Parts: sequence; C-alpha cells; structure tokens
Amino acid sequence: MSFNPVDIISLIFIYVVAITIHEYSHAAASNALGDPTARHEGRLTLNPVAHIDPLTTLALPILLILAGSPVIFGAARPVPFNPYMVRYGKKGAALVALAGPASNILLAIIVALIIRLAPSLLTAGGGLLLSMITVNLALALFNLIPIPPLDGSRVVYAFVPAKVQEVMERFEQSGPLVIFLFLILAFPFISPFLGTAVRGITRFLLIGI
Repeated sequence: MSFNPVDIISLIFIYVVAITIHEYSHAAASNALGDPTARHEGRLTLNPVAHIDPLTTLALPILLILAGSPVIFGAARPVPFNPYMVRYGKKGAALVALAGPASNILLAIIVALIIRLAPSLLTAGGGLLLSMITVNLALALFNLIPIPPLDGSRVVYAFVPAKVQEVMERFEQSGPLVIFLFLILAFPFISPFLGTAVRGITRFLLIGI
C-alpha cells in the first residue's frame, strides 16, 4: 500500500484528534470520579499539545503507515491518576481506563451515523470520514488488549486475584518496554485479527448486518 504526503498528513491529523479525545476522556472520567490529578497536571483539555508524545504519538503511527500496517495506532503521554482517590476502588479505576476506548468507539459511531444520514458525504470526503472511523476503532481495540499498561489491563486488574494484580503491577512499571516487546514479538500475529475486526465493525456501522 502506498501513501502520498497528503494521505500521511491526513491520517496523522485524524490520529491526533482520536488520541486527544481518548486521553481527555481518561482525565474527565478520573476527575468526575473524585481524582483531580489529571486536572492539576493540565491534562483535562482538548489541546493536543498536552497529550502528544513525539515518539509514540507521531513517529510510531507514521512508521506503521509507511509499513502498510492494516491497523494504525500509537500512544500519547499517559494521563496521571491516583487509583486510591477515585470512587468505587478498582472498579472506579476500570471505569477511568474504559473511558478512553469508549470515547473512540462513540466517535466512530457518530461519524458512521453522519455518513448513513448523508451518504453524499462519501463523495466529497469519504476517505477522510472512513479513516476517522477505522483509526478510532483501531485505537480502541488496541487499547483494550489486556497487557499493562494498556487500558484493557486496568479492567482485568479490577477482577483478578491479588497475586495476579501484583504481577500486573510489575509489568506496568516497565510499561514502555512491555509495549515495545509486544510490538516486536506479538503484534505481527495479532495485527491481521485487529484489521479484520476493524473492517468488520466498520462495515456493520455503515450498512448493518
């Protein structure tokens, strides 16, 4: 698959929008559940500058685009939150984690509904709109993988025994290394399944069963 510079810039723009909403949603959920840490750190904002990490937010997705990956994803600077301050304990922390992927799924649904209500938009800017759906779905699904420090691990953490939680906490302390090893060793095998899932959900959102 080949991309011209306009394609790459468009995809990166969409990705930055998606990840900004993702991180803002984490911060908003944490703040709503009683933990003001993210707000005090300036992360309760839709300004992408507050969330962007040059390596994982920009360089990684660009490399995936150039490599022809069926799934485009990356990571922003993690939103800080204190799991001991949020209401409902571990379940509250799980809600904070789910807020990010949920926001991306909701955004994909909204864009799909707009397309279904106004199909003529596909002629004018179909590629951009379709990319908005697929990038948001890919970001949501990738983050739901239950590997620390991804959001899915925090959801699993709320329901597993204490010994498993201890192991997950050790992994989370080495978050960037874990993600790097995952990308090198496991992602080439998981990527086709993620790509199939993204295409299937996109088709369902646009045309139904």
